[in-house]
Amino acid sequence: MKTVVFDLDGTLADTSGDLIAAANACFRDMGAGDILDPVADAGTALRGGRAMLTLGMGRLGRARDEDTINAYYPRLLEAYARDIDTHTTLYPGAMEAVIRLKQAGYRVAICTNKPEELANTLLTRLGVRDVFDAMLGADTLAVRKPDPEHLFETARRAGGDPALCLLIGDSDTDRNTARNAKRPCVLVTFGPAGDDMAALEPEALLNHYDDLHDIVVGLVGAAG
Repeated sequence: MKTVVFDLDGTLADTSGDLIAAANACFRDMGAGDILDPVADAGTALRGGRAMLTLGMGRLGRARDEDTINAYYPRLLEAYARDIDTHTTLYPGAMEAVIRLKQAGYRVAICTNKPEELANTLLTRLGVRDVFDAMLGADTLAVRKPDPEHLFETARRAGGDPALCLLIGDSDTDRNTARNAKRPCVLVTFGPAGDDMAALEPEALLNHYDDLHDIVVGLVGAAG
């Protein structure tokens, strides 16, 4: 069984607004105000909480203050969990494309470096968790992307053959995961770092989800 595995943040959904809000809550707690910009810093937001804290601390002249970053990381996650879907939206056509793949006979799953509980909460709030055959987060296994086992185990739990999966993502982490797994990678161009995706040389670029089915067939063949 062939499995189409998706990253979550920046690939299926634009989660940057809620992530930035959580990080800024931490900076306000430090007495620094809103340090990050929801638009200009969206690309950093999609790299996770520590990346946002590091960026903000750098702007405060404290880029090497690892103790503060470590102390505020769990607070950031708590703030994010409280308001996880205030600004988050699924990208246009994303779920229609996922459902079309399922109807064509592919397994569909999510492999994200977001903590599993948060990913499940977000997908449930968005009303799409049950569409996916499996969902593995950063802490589901002892390893995470770009370790290929994170991708392989996602395909297994979806009921697919790891040797027949492909990964849809939006970052060098996703590209490296697929490369390490020796599986095809499709990178989306509509996220905050979309202009940088071609330089990563994925097997395909995705400009709109309307094109995904044909790309998948071209890379791994029909599901049956």
